[in-house]
Amino acid sequence: MLLHGVVLRTALPLSRRLFSSIGSHDMSKAISKLNQEMESVFGEPPPSSLSGSIDNQSMTQDLKLSTVEMDDKKSFAGLTHIGSKGEAQMVDVSLKNISRRVAIARGKVILGHKVFDLVSANQMGKGDVLSVAKLAGICGAKQTSNLIPLCHNINLTHVRVDLALNPQDFSVEIEGEAASDGKTGVEMEALTAVTVASLTVYDMCKAASKNIQITDIRLERKTGGKSGDWSRDK
Repeated sequence: MLLHGVVLRTALPLSRRLFSSIGSHDMSKAISKLNQEMESVFGEPPPSSLSGSIDNQSMTQDLKLSTVEMDDKKSFAGLTHIGSKGEAQMVDVSLKNISRRVAIARGKVILGHKVFDLVSANQMGKGDVLSVAKLAGICGAKQTSNLIPLCHNINLTHVRVDLALNPQDFSVEIEGEAASDGKTGVEMEALTAVTVASLTVYDMCKAASKNIQITDIRLERKTGGKSGDWSRDK
């Protein structure tokens, strides 16, 4: 009985490890192999009750667990920052190839007629709105990994932020570009550049109006990486 108790405690964990990596059509072969290994270790085959227990209990439980794990992995297959159980994770890019990566993002700050005229004439109390926002956007791109928790710390080779006044809707149109030679994309850097520049425009102008709107921040296009080139126009 003591030997059978040892066999039971040894066999069940071993069976779980063995069954978790195989399909149902290989179960009989796996059980036979397990019985042979146990006989070589303990000098006798496992009792029939143990074999039945493994067949009917452990195998059923392992199949259910494997099905759940597979379903979980399928659920989050397209979300690289989410693990198989739904937890947040940082993507491992160590095996990715180094390539030239560029991303361009755009956004708009709607000022309204009054504020637009003040910005155009460079008469805002805090100073030159467009110049300060341009510098803020560049600095923002370089701080992306500090602002967005799961972003990688990227060595940027270039950041460009352009701001232009649009008299048609009394807005400031902003375009940001980020580039890097690395293993992961720079979309977040481009988007962060535009976002920080937009927030800076708001900050520079908020004393004149609280009705300013930041809108339409989006990625326009990107190049490089495993997914290749992408453009919003296509």
